[in-house]
Amino acid sequence: MNPADEVLAAAEELSDAMEQLSFAPPVAFTYNPLVYARAGHEAYIRRFAATTKKVLFLGMNPGPFGMAQTGVPFGEIPAVTLWMGITAPIGQPPAMHPKRPVQGFSCPRSEVSGRRLWSLFAELYGTAENFFSQAYVANYCPLIWMSESGANIPPTQLPRAQAEQIDFACQRHLVRLIRALRPVCLIGVGAYAMEQLRKATNATPDESYTLGAILHPSPASPLSNKCWPEKPLQQLRDIYAAANIQFPPYSPGAARRP
Repeated sequence: MNPADEVLAAAEELSDAMEQLSFAPPVAFTYNPLVYARAGHEAYIRRFAATTKKVLFLGMNPGPFGMAQTGVPFGEIPAVTLWMGITAPIGQPPAMHPKRPVQGFSCPRSEVSGRRLWSLFAELYGTAENFFSQAYVANYCPLIWMSESGANIPPTQLPRAQAEQIDFACQRHLVRLIRALRPVCLIGVGAYAMEQLRKATNATPDESYTLGAILHPSPASPLSNKCWPEKPLQQLRDIYAAANIQFPPYSPGAARRP
């Protein structure tokens, strides 16, 4: 099977599982981009998951102005349209918070985490084709949650019983993703994602991986605001060296930034 077909099948299974869940306060709104932004997510998979990879980067869950708008992990709109060459029709979730509308590729807001992450990859690899020939980026959980005020609720802030609802399906999806793409190096974008990768490797005991984590690019992180991109660059150099993967040249400003 083409890896993209398996990744698509895994995404559909994950989406169906997420649609069966319900969430109590503090969650007031739940968006599932795998449903209303399926066209964007499918275009991303078909274009960039058609081959096996050396490296899998894993994020936590969608941002309100990234994957929630485009269906692409860390989906900053200029990165998705200009660097990846992807556009797609995007629908809307059944219920939207007025402060967090889904406007698809017309959204005027910037997803800072996505801009930082994809700009780093653009400066390392130049083109999206170069990056995705070696690596792939996914999210652990496809859902985004908001409170009554519209504030983002990350998975780490869900009540334990609610968090446990998502873990079975998300871990199953992650294992399928790893088996389809066959990476040798697993990198968490942030500590939460790293922990999920560590759990997933327990389900594939016959395989050997190099695991690592890089600083999450969120603007909510003072360390990220102070140390991006120098800190993740050094972390990536160390992880790639441990995995015996050649590190691409870094030339700030030389590549076409997303």
